Amino acid sequence: MSNTCHESMTDEHRRHFTVTPPNLGESKHNPTTAWNCYLRELSKQKKYQEALTVYRHMLRSSFFPNTFTFPVLLKSCALLSLPLTGSQLHAHVIRTGSQPDPYTHSSLISMYSKSSLPHFARKVFDEQSLNLTISYNAMISGYSSNSIFPEAVNIFREMRREMRVSVNSVTMLGLVSGITLPNHLNIGACLHACAFTLGFDSDLSVANSFLTMYVKCGEVEYARQLFDEIPVKDLITWNAMISGYAQNGHARRVLEIYNEMKKVNGVKPDPVTLLGVLCSCANLGAQGIGREVERKIEQFGFHSNSFLMNALINMYARCGNLVRAREVFDCMDEKKKSVVSWTAIIGGYGIHGEGEIAVELFDEMVRSGVRPDRTVFVTVLSACSHAGLTEKGLEYFDEMERKFGLQPGPEHYSCLVDLLGRAGRLKEAMNQIESMKVKPDGAVWGALLGACKIHRNVELAEVAFQHVIELEPTNIGYYVLLSNVYSDAKNLDGILRVRVMMRDRKLRKDPGISYLEYKGKMHLFYSGDTNHPQSKEIYRMLGELENLVKEIHQPDHKCQGRSEEQLTGAGVHSEKLAIAFGLLNTRSGTDITVMKNLRVCVDCHVFIKLVSKIVDRQFIVRDATRFHHFRNGVCSCKDYW
Repeated sequence: MSNTCHESMTDEHRRHFTVTPPNLGESKHNPTTAWNCYLRELSKQKKYQEALTVYRHMLRSSFFPNTFTFPVLLKSCALLSLPLTGSQLHAHVIRTGSQPDPYTHSSLISMYSKSSLPHFARKVFDEQSLNLTISYNAMISGYSSNSIFPEAVNIFREMRREMRVSVNSVTMLGLVSGITLPNHLNIGACLHACAFTLGFDSDLSVANSFLTMYVKCGEVEYARQLFDEIPVKDLITWNAMISGYAQNGHARRVLEIYNEMKKVNGVKPDPVTLLGVLCSCANLGAQGIGREVERKIEQFGFHSNSFLMNALINMYARCGNLVRAREVFDCMDEKKKSVVSWTAIIGGYGIHGEGEIAVELFDEMVRSGVRPDRTVFVTVLSACSHAGLTEKGLEYFDEMERKFGLQPGPEHYSCLVDLLGRAGRLKEAMNQIESMKVKPDGAVWGALLGACKIHRNVELAEVAFQHVIELEPTNIGYYVLLSNVYSDAKNLDGILRVRVMMRDRKLRKDPGISYLEYKGKMHLFYSGDTNHPQSKEIYRMLGELENLVKEIHQPDHKCQGRSEEQLTGAGVHSEKLAIAFGLLNTRSGTDITVMKNLRVCVDCHVFIKLVSKIVDRQFIVRDATRFHHFRNGVCSCKDYW
């Protein structure tokens, strides 16, 4: 025991830590009580290592532990991940005869469980002739925390059969925490019913745990139903629902919940709340709400939270405000700039087509001593691809393994194929796929198919398509790409075959959606939408714009591929409606930013370029691939998207 405690302390710690024995004057008849009080006080102050050192000093001072001594020490071992020290304490428990004590017994179970030794915890549990509720709870929680959920359920069933043992809210909390996978949801629903029957549904902590369970299993509608039934919600309740919607892609509902939360007295957002809101703002392009969140960060003193700062960088970049994203990044403490921070700002420049700056930032990151990971390589390779920096991208791909020891995965090969393909080096791209060290996935073949669309290579496109639909047969985007290839080649038979395949496989997808933020509210537009309150004015404005465009441009139908929305029978594309709405409601000279869920088609791309010249406005459009900055008849992507 003494050696383990001694070795786990640093030299600096030993220099500055001195044991001050407790005042024994007031506990002459039971001096161990004073030591126990001292140990408990150290534990309350989270001085767990000091508590173990004090225990060693206590033994050397000829004072002996009792049943009240060990729970504190075992908790310290668990939190410090010192299973060897914990096992030595276990030996002390046996020698002093304290093992039958239920609190010591449950502490031993918890210590072994938290040390990732659940089999030792079970041995302690089984050696006790009569286990009480506290021991059952410790065992259930131990199995759940070690992802051995079936055994946790078995212990619960055994507990229910034991007449002298009662189930309480702690039991439920331990069980529910282990349900994180959809295939355990049926058991979770049964436990929810059991909690209701036993009267624990009114316990807010239990309700929150079930809410979190539904969220983790992807059942956000069940979570919302439970959320609405909770009469008095605390911050944990609100955060669970916000995080649930954010993690499952329901960005608009995140903002709705957040607005409801702001109206509740006594509930203030914490970093978890604001993180979920920022991620949703990034997805929707809700920069105005994101700015409000940034003010909250300053107001509550959360600016030192690196997770929030990284989310702010990402939010501004994905909302089209690279200037502010860079300001947030530059203001961060250099020591807190992790690879995630660098990835956020590099990715921001990459999706805006500023590949040269993205490359400079990547090189600066490496020089600063931050080691790149697999994710940042995906980001910088993608930036090179969007900007046409082919040779630089090839250099980075080579350095991944040679310089940084990172084995490229399918996601990196996908970027590499896209990089080569966009540059017209289709044969090299195919060679890379054939020589991959890992099996190519749908994204790799999809990148090749996309390159074939750009360079109108029908033969290779058909090869790529056959591979990609074997891997992702229901991804409608790939059918659209092949149809576009056939359309450019005036191959009507090919287009018809694609349509038949889509019909036979019953492939349908939601139409294109575009978002535009105006006066703190997100305005949503679907393709062919007529439900907006200003719908008549929007279509009238759009008609006028199209007439003006026709006067200066005659479309070249030879090079017009059919977009996903055209193949799904949608009407006027959603980004056109959003732009018309923006022109109707904003003052001259104001930039209009639109976020779209699908890739912008050729027709809309040409249309927006020309409208930007006609009305002398800048349109910033983020599609599924990247940002397009349209100004004076030119797009920042240089038609390279």
